[in-house]
Amino acid sequence: MRTNTPSQRLLAAVVVGHLIVSIVHGAAHSEARIPTTLAANLFIWIVILAGPLAGLWMSLSRPVAGGWIVAATMAGSLVFGVVNHFVIVSPDHVSHVAPEWRTLFAVTAALLVVSEVAGVVVGITSARRAVRGFSESSADRASRSDSPARLRSPRS
Repeated sequence: MRTNTPSQRLLAAVVVGHLIVSIVHGAAHSEARIPTTLAANLFIWIVILAGPLAGLWMSLSRPVAGGWIVAATMAGSLVFGVVNHFVIVSPDHVSHVAPEWRTLFAVTAALLVVSEVAGVVVGITSARRAVRGFSESSADRASRSDSPARLRSPRS
């Protein structure tokens, strides 16, 4: 299997970009002393940080599954981030962060939305291309196995 396709490179770029923005956003969270619950921390570590990386790793051997994992974890991250940063009024809302950290926090929250939408789109596209690639390769293999040269009897 070819592991360096344009689709996989784009998937890797989106996942790594999302990780970088997440780290900077986490630093803004810490410095602004925004509290998070245990459930939120588990979601952040498992779904937002580890999930896309696991999907990217999986895409190397199972590109369809890997693409869908990236898409699903990015979709979950998107809902979590939009709800917590822009909808629910809490210390995690962009307008309630300490003024000295508000700009960095808001910019990284917005960049997370962009990277997560990109992750959903690229993850789905990558998985669908991999499915098409597998079906085309199967069709190619089938047509080669039915070729006239293969169908001739070895005794003719």
